[in-house]
Parts: sequence; C-alpha cells; structure tokens
Amino acid sequence: MRISEVFCSVQGEGSLVGVPSVFIRTSGCNLRCRWCDTPYASWRPTGDERSVESLLAEVNTFPTRYVVVTGGEPMVAKEMPELLTRLREAGKHITIETAGTVAPNGVACDLVSLSPKLANSTPSAEAISADWVTRHEQTRLQPDILRAWIEHYDYQLKFVISHQADIFEAAAVVDRIDAPVTPERILLMPEGVSIEAMRERYELLIDTCKARGWRFSPRLHIELFGNKRGT
Repeated sequence: MRISEVFCSVQGEGSLVGVPSVFIRTSGCNLRCRWCDTPYASWRPTGDERSVESLLAEVNTFPTRYVVVTGGEPMVAKEMPELLTRLREAGKHITIETAGTVAPNGVACDLVSLSPKLANSTPSAEAISADWVTRHEQTRLQPDILRAWIEHYDYQLKFVISHQADIFEAAAVVDRIDAPVTPERILLMPEGVSIEAMRERYELLIDTCKARGWRFSPRLHIELFGNKRGT
C-alpha cells in the first residue's frame, strides 16, 4: 500500500493524548478538506509502496504497543484489513483515525477515532475542480456508516471547529447518527495549523464543553512541534 510516513511520537489528539504511539500514515483520501493539515497524504498524495511485512517490521522497532493508523483516509487502502489483522496478532493496540465514510466490515480495531467532516471542510471551486467539490459534499457525511462503527467499536467522535455555527452542526450530526452517544465521547478540536489560530478558538470550545458536557481535545503535536511532518 502507498505509505506517506511512519514515525513514533506522542498522540496529540483525543482520549489517548500523550501516549507514545507509532503512526502509520497512508497516502490517499476520498475527501478534499479545505483546512487539511496533511495535504501530502490527501490533496497531493505522495509516498512509497510498502508491504504489510515491511510495515510490521518497522513498527516492531519501537518500544510502544500503541499504533495509530491514519491518513489521508486509511480505510480506502485495499491492504488495510490485512495490516490491521497482523497488528492485532502482534499484540498492538490499534487506533484508526478515519472520517467514517467507509464501512468497518469487521476490521481489527481497539479505538476508532471518527472525525465526521462538517460544512467548514468543503473546499472552494477556485481551489479545486468542481467535480471534487461535488464529490466531497456527497461523501463527507455518512450517518449509517458512522453508526456501524459506533455500534461495534470503542470510539470517539472528533469535530474540527472553526466558528459557533459548527457547534450546532456537530450536534445535528450526532442526532443524525441516531445512536446512544454519551456526551464525553464527543470531542471538539480547534481548527488551525498554528498555536495562535487554535488559541483564538479555545474560549468557544471550552464554553461549549462546559455547557454540553462534551470534551475539549487539544492538538498537542501542534503545540509541541508546530505543523510539520513526523510529529
């Protein structure tokens, strides 16, 4: 499969923030989010073809058992089910970071980090072809698929928030999923690729979490390392 990068860092987002983890970042995505912070794995996918065996060998060079499979959109990779099975056999704790647009179909996973894309993700027609804008809009939100993940895996729902309107849209998405999602499973992350941009949204996110019982998720890797690869 085409792999953008493999590296060890601390998890920067979600319920396992701070846990040393090996990240396997696949290259390729079925969306084109306007604010994507990994364009080299989505908008302009690059990387090398890697075998499952070579990935397992590299993962096993690191001391942590936590592995995060991310992208791009990792679930579009044809070899992904095999990789996840082999990681499970090796005793790894597997987190899949996905937009929730591809059904799980029983893949091995200990924590699915679902990040449904809100309207703030849609790219402009000036930035990309009109066909991709339409494709993104038609694909970005799949309530039935999100429900399938939630019903069969430990999960968290992460929403990227830019403005107040995104809060109401996130609540509407949760309603559309039509599953018993408890408030602490809903995580809000600030949109931005700089500390300054993120901190401008902290007050909105924290006030919302206090009012609704949702959780605030930092983007620790941006705080620690900036917006760069391998972190």
